[in-house]
Amino acid sequence: MGGPRTPTTTGRPEKSVSNVMLFHSVYGLRPAVHQAADRLREAGHAVTVPDLFEGRTAGEVEEGMEIADGIGRDELLRRAVAASAPLSDGGLVYAGFSLGAALAQTVALGDRKARGLLLLHGTSDVPEDASADGLPVQLHVADPDAFEPHDWLTAWYLRMGRAGADVEVFRHPGAGHLYTDPGLPDHDAEAAEATWRTALGFLDGLG
Repeated sequence: MGGPRTPTTTGRPEKSVSNVMLFHSVYGLRPAVHQAADRLREAGHAVTVPDLFEGRTAGEVEEGMEIADGIGRDELLRRAVAASAPLSDGGLVYAGFSLGAALAQTVALGDRKARGLLLLHGTSDVPEDASADGLPVQLHVADPDAFEPHDWLTAWYLRMGRAGADVEVFRHPGAGHLYTDPGLPDHDAEAAEATWRTALGFLDGLG
């Protein structure tokens, strides 16, 4: 895993259009999520952004956690699967922000046709029997991040590797947890731009 990584290429990779399922964070379906989806669409990808909170959004993380706890993780996961199922036959790339990243990981590990997994600011536990043979995975996290501490990420990385995933981890020193959201105090413009540049390269390179 190590420190921040800058991808290098010897030539321009052949671009691949991805069908992306993008899950929002504990703040709900904020404008920043739509902006992120639009950025991916402008790069040529198809993006679906389900509203797992059914219209509710939060101004503070504590409020968002109350909403999520009130819905319950099982129900949030059910909603995520229901949103993905009609599109999964074509091979989805699952992506998400923080809580949404955790959901994206869980759904992707249960979908044998998943083409990729893009995790922004979050991960989830990896079941012992998880199978992700060759699944391309890219994770972007702040460094340090109280929600994704180093020991947890090390264990997560090893478990994903044992499951067969092809994992890249990019750390962004000094950024806040949800640093890609320009409407939050966590925002770090430089880290956000580096993340999107690398993430777009990841999506473009999926075969």
